[in-house]
Amino acid sequence: MTTTALDRIDIKILNELQQNASLSNVELAALVNLSPSPCLARVRKLEKLGVIDRRIAILDAALLGIGVTAFIQIKLEKQVQESLENFTRSIDRLSQVMECYLITGDSDYLLRVMASDIEDLEDLIVNKISRIPGVSSIRSNLALKRISHKTVLPIDANKPVKVKVCNSSARHMDRPANRRYDSSVQASVDGQMRSEALHHLSHGAAGP
Repeated sequence: MTTTALDRIDIKILNELQQNASLSNVELAALVNLSPSPCLARVRKLEKLGVIDRRIAILDAALLGIGVTAFIQIKLEKQVQESLENFTRSIDRLSQVMECYLITGDSDYLLRVMASDIEDLEDLIVNKISRIPGVSSIRSNLALKRISHKTVLPIDANKPVKVKVCNSSARHMDRPANRRYDSSVQASVDGQMRSEALHHLSHGAAGP
């Protein structure tokens, strides 16, 4: 594995694309004070390095009727490799799971999930997550209001950035088999939601 340094122009390109990935090459080149040809060459280099993973469209979840965000803590019966791998494969199949983290502390995993309504969330917890083999407890909390949410990584053009470069096949091996979801897809909670659900949900295999 080797490293390659990104200069100020590279970082400017990355910051502009983080703000608006739909920029044409001509528009991007003008923003970073380059001519189109060298700008395109830099973008292709950043893509080849894996720094630019992909470009996506950020959807408005509320307009699409996806109005519930919840954070779910999950504990497994045993922290053995087979259980961890089985849980990961099962979670990857659930489209409502936007992010999944293996964490320290009392729980093993933290999920951020999105659902159309409380009934949809309940179905996800009771009929899908709780039925994954090895799950011993589930604790879930609803987000009442999104206070802050960012998708732009804090890279500073005034600080040197070095990228660890590995071959493309190794880079892809580290990625989950199923498609990943952008963390920016999140909506505010429906104000008409049942009040008893706004504080805490605990279903099925819920523990203390």
